[in-house]
Amino acid sequence: MATTAAVPTYSGTSEHAETGLWSWLTTVDHKRIAALYLGTSLFWFLIGGIEATIIRAQLAFPNGKVVSAQVFNELFTMHGTTMIFLVVMPLSAAFFNLLIPLQIGARDVAFPRLNAFSYWVYLFGSIFLNVSWFIGSAPDGGWFGYTPLTTLAYSKNLNIDFWVLGLQILGVSSLAAGFNFITTIVNMRAPGMYFMRMPIFTWMAFIVQFLIVLAFPVITIALIFLQFDRFFGTNFYEIAQGGDPLLWQHLFWIFGHPEVYILILPAFGLVSEVLPTFSRKPLFGYPVMVYSGMLIAFLGFGVWAHHMFAVGMGPIADTVFGVTTMLIAIPTGVKIFNWIFTMWGGVLRFTTAMKFAITLVALFTVGGISGVMHASPPADLQQTDTYFIVAHFHYVLVAGSMMGLFAGVYYYFPKFTGRLLDETLGNWHFWLFFIGVNLTFFPMHFSGLYGMPRRIYRYDAGQGWELFNLLSSIGVAFQAVGTIIGFWNFWRSSKVGAIAGADPWGAPTLEWSIPSPPPDYNFATIPTVTSRYPLWDVKSPALTADVPPGVVDRGRGRTPPTIRIPTARELGIPMPNPSIKPLFAALFMTLMFASLIAIHKDKVQLAVALVIVFAGALTASLYAWLLTPLEDEH
Repeated sequence: MATTAAVPTYSGTSEHAETGLWSWLTTVDHKRIAALYLGTSLFWFLIGGIEATIIRAQLAFPNGKVVSAQVFNELFTMHGTTMIFLVVMPLSAAFFNLLIPLQIGARDVAFPRLNAFSYWVYLFGSIFLNVSWFIGSAPDGGWFGYTPLTTLAYSKNLNIDFWVLGLQILGVSSLAAGFNFITTIVNMRAPGMYFMRMPIFTWMAFIVQFLIVLAFPVITIALIFLQFDRFFGTNFYEIAQGGDPLLWQHLFWIFGHPEVYILILPAFGLVSEVLPTFSRKPLFGYPVMVYSGMLIAFLGFGVWAHHMFAVGMGPIADTVFGVTTMLIAIPTGVKIFNWIFTMWGGVLRFTTAMKFAITLVALFTVGGISGVMHASPPADLQQTDTYFIVAHFHYVLVAGSMMGLFAGVYYYFPKFTGRLLDETLGNWHFWLFFIGVNLTFFPMHFSGLYGMPRRIYRYDAGQGWELFNLLSSIGVAFQAVGTIIGFWNFWRSSKVGAIAGADPWGAPTLEWSIPSPPPDYNFATIPTVTSRYPLWDVKSPALTADVPPGVVDRGRGRTPPTIRIPTARELGIPMPNPSIKPLFAALFMTLMFASLIAIHKDKVQLAVALVIVFAGALTASLYAWLLTPLEDEH
């Protein structure tokens, strides 16, 4: 390792100029917005988990009577929608917000107010979606919303309207964030932070933003077509009027398969930060990891129709999409082997973060292998619409995405809060969740191979499914207990956890060179970067290789810091002004979309009046936003 001087390290505590509710409502600080995303997405994770628990209670035994068929449809629709759009994506966004500026040596994102707007749109959109529960109209057409079942002829109530409008609102949030982070990474890197020196997490985040801005317009088109069919009597998906319901499937999956990588690549990036730190080795094959991420994104737009092998596309289309599906396994497999070789020969420290990261490597492989099986149209025809598919995508998204995101939470919790999570509680969280995930989803492979269809709310005895369903339901109980312990750990440790200091893990990247939690301005002096691992350039990793898991070396900040960190005003650093305008803009935009619900009830004049009122309020809030000074002047 090089020993040249590079980036200074600090210990201490950061001081926010403002505290209290108002400071959170008006914040444009990317770190506070990250905390808002984190807290909100974890809340919806609990809600989605409750929905899953009720689903599994209904299916634990034959002829279950816990809920009706209608409520079951609402539960599995909202569970899927919640976990994808309200949990995994915004939980990834929490890490985008926290880490991208810190890892590239920037003081904030390119557009701080747009960043705040993105969060508030997500919050109000998620509330709008879930308000449907309280008026008896929760979405009930599956998270995939297949036509013609979601057209007005087969779904006459407000259920699908909430889903269509809610996803459009959430899409605005994702697109705003995507453009913001692309601009930030391209334009705000510290001197010397060349693209091939960026941490892998920032690389994966960069790739994800392009997936978002290219994929979300496609589902927006699909949703607008469906909205017009339902509200205004158009016929995009109506066969009798010359429409085509398969148009929905093509548009949805052109979005839906890149969406898989939008969900998994951030977890891959987090694991690529955790494994080198706790292996005391640089990431094996850094350039290949970067290019494989790019290749995954590129190929991800060419495999969508493997979700449609059962619709009769013909042998040529089936062959093309079967081949591209097999090809995308190559860059994914490259990442698996690179992670293994990163750990090979390293000085491993089995912290809770490391255990979650290793689990992603192992269990995502299971989901990936079952995914390659579906590249064969004949095999897919047997497995599609069975519980085998449910097992496959949960191994990708729960054993994959969520394990990687939990690894990130345990690893970066000190950077969020300045305190360490309790490793004993963390181990309980990990093992219970690990056992629960496998006990829940592995038996589904067998129930699916025995012919159990997806989306059924009850089944008769004697079909060979009873044991597998009982095991899956017991597994959910393990996951629930593990999650509760994990949440208790998060809450307790944020108050009384051990002081972490600037760098409790001996990590190599820029975010660990500044106090935990960071000051408003992040870096008192913008660093000059000379390598991929600037902190390992100034101290040998071997110096901290014997630090026990979760314990901070006294020279690295275990004792409570006494250094007072100066404020931005004292240092003369201009910072973005707090503003309530993004919140109001997001609120009025959400209300404008929500007003369209009245059209379904034949109250067109009311809907038009409300849309005009809220559009005017949105326009006024945007002008107020634009006319407010951006930064303090010192």
